[in-house]
Amino acid sequence: MGKKVLIIGSGLGSLATALRLSSKGYDVEIVEKHHQAGGRLNQLKKDGFTFDVGPSFFSMSYEFDELFNYCGIPNPLMMNELNPVYAVYFAEKKFPYHIYKDLDKLAKEFELIEPNFKEKAEKYLKKAGQIFHDTEHVIIKRNYDNLFQYAKALVTVPLKHTPQLFKSMWKELESNFESEHVKVIFSLVAFFLGSTPFDTPAVYSLLNYTELKHDGYWNIKGGMYKIVEEIILLLEQRGVKIHYNVEIDDFRYTNNKITGFVDKNGKTWNADIFVCNSDAAAFRGKVLKRKQFSTEKLDKMHWTLAPFTIYLGVKGKIDQLHHHNYFLGSNFKSYADSIFKLSVNPEKPYYYVNVTSQSNPESAPEGCENLFILCPVPDLRYKKNWADREALADNILKDMSERIGFDLIENRISQTIYAPDDWQEMFNLYQGSGLGLAHGLNQVAALRPKNKDEDFSNLYYVGASTVPGTGLPIVVIGSKLVTERILEDA
Repeated sequence: MGKKVLIIGSGLGSLATALRLSSKGYDVEIVEKHHQAGGRLNQLKKDGFTFDVGPSFFSMSYEFDELFNYCGIPNPLMMNELNPVYAVYFAEKKFPYHIYKDLDKLAKEFELIEPNFKEKAEKYLKKAGQIFHDTEHVIIKRNYDNLFQYAKALVTVPLKHTPQLFKSMWKELESNFESEHVKVIFSLVAFFLGSTPFDTPAVYSLLNYTELKHDGYWNIKGGMYKIVEEIILLLEQRGVKIHYNVEIDDFRYTNNKITGFVDKNGKTWNADIFVCNSDAAAFRGKVLKRKQFSTEKLDKMHWTLAPFTIYLGVKGKIDQLHHHNYFLGSNFKSYADSIFKLSVNPEKPYYYVNVTSQSNPESAPEGCENLFILCPVPDLRYKKNWADREALADNILKDMSERIGFDLIENRISQTIYAPDDWQEMFNLYQGSGLGLAHGLNQVAALRPKNKDEDFSNLYYVGASTVPGTGLPIVVIGSKLVTERILEDA
């Protein structure tokens, strides 16, 4: 057996790294604070319903193929491509827009509000696709040892993309489309980064390319938690053990090497190599006690919005909803400008709804639906007290009931709410931030917290707040990058 690796946390980045390293002969062990694996990619079972706790779809499905191919394993995941990709409901419009990858179909959705939509979209997506392919391997899928190396990589990116660094996604959309609804719909991908299109650089138009032209959106037959279950089965075959209800809060070291991490019960977990799947910035501050990652300095960083989530089981079928749905108001700009720093609940919340039972009927009792509702809200820096969570949940459910013509509150038979303080407590999300550090230009690539520790030569990081960033396929890429680091240092 090879060197022993201890991985802290069991999110997707951790599980993918464990699979890669165990396939290379390393002896891997995982410790996890929660009572089950997956991190945000988790599962809740209650009252006969099964809910995906966090992610409900993903793009770049081929990154999962790469993971299993790397380990010499057939991909065990049964993937479903979403079509339509999602539906978008506006407060002032009775019926939703259906968003298709087929641009001819999408043009029919927008024919009354955006003349020559297909031609405009082709032009916009072609440009976004060029950004994606010109940066995928040069910037995203690589490690950096220093800023000079990053600067050299940036120089190789075609100069024609430079203007996209210095204007917002919204400005880019304004130069391509006329309809407010079209611009809002195309800008929703910014929220996947936990930000708004007014703060997100235009280079992230590449996300529109991935959703509508490149690979689309996918989910997993049997629910998203199947990803975790399938990888755990493979890890068990390789002798990888996961220890639950273990929270790390201290460390031991000699010279420039970690010798062990200590949990809250005083037990020391020893290994030759350590990989942290907890937040790469917050862990450096909270556990390693680094001054440059103190609470004061962390709070000045740009974090993604926090999730307010409702897991709702209802009696009756809701045929008017699709698998993925967005419910938006009529004040998009003012809402986006204020949502980050509100200290009270939003009056007219925007929210996303996933009806898992439409794709996976076994996730709800017969004749019922299970709904996952996510409302982006300020993190705990701005709203610390969430005792009013029930009021916000009812506000969302009343709004949605009116808009779909189905009384969710009257037909409610199961409800669980996770506010930002719950997300922080369950998964150690800094200030309840849903996706970790945001992706502004000062927090991307080599400017994110590194995936190899600055001081300890045997400590590495994987996950949303290190390179290359947030999102399921991106942390899978991150697992490959950190594995390459470890293999190079062996």
